[in-house]
Amino acid sequence: MSTTNETKNILGLHLPTDPRWVNLAELSLEYILTDHAYCEQKAATSCISLIQRYSELEKLVTDLAPIVTEEWGHFRLVLAELQKRNLKLGKQRKDEYVNQLQVFQKKDGSPEQRLLDKLLIFALIEARSCERFKRLSEGLDDEYLRNFYRRFMESEAGHYHLFIELAETYVDKPTVRKRWQEWLVYEADLMQKLEVRGDRMH
Repeated sequence: MSTTNETKNILGLHLPTDPRWVNLAELSLEYILTDHAYCEQKAATSCISLIQRYSELEKLVTDLAPIVTEEWGHFRLVLAELQKRNLKLGKQRKDEYVNQLQVFQKKDGSPEQRLLDKLLIFALIEARSCERFKRLSEGLDDEYLRNFYRRFMESEAGHYHLFIELAETYVDKPTVRKRWQEWLVYEADLMQKLEVRGDRMH
């Protein structure tokens, strides 16, 4: 996908992360790393679910197969970081952000509409993760962790582009872009309502 201003605007989140979040995350390092690890794990298993559900869509299967491997590799990297710091992988928690996004997802309508929303919710989660990783890469005091999260930021940027590209493969571009804007508006409103918590990646 091209990186024109139009594309950047289409992909741009409407509301930046509250600046306080990085400071809170730094105070809750064990919790934020635990939550990050589970986010990577869920990303891998969700891609597997998409592949299973849409096995007839050759490009989707081909493009998502390496993402599964990459996301699981990310889980292992975060797990190793926890162990290196003598921190524990805690319990998986309820993901209020993702649960609230799913409320906006079309549950009826045509198969094409349902596929579109599945792909756009993935794109949005990856976009917000990318933005959060950028905040961590710029705002943490720990230089090693700043570099650690810069690498994740670069990876997530590619992922959300991929989900938009897949959407535009199977649904006409004007429909994708109209619905994407609706998702961005909804997500910005959701971010304003959610409590700013340093123990949550989203």
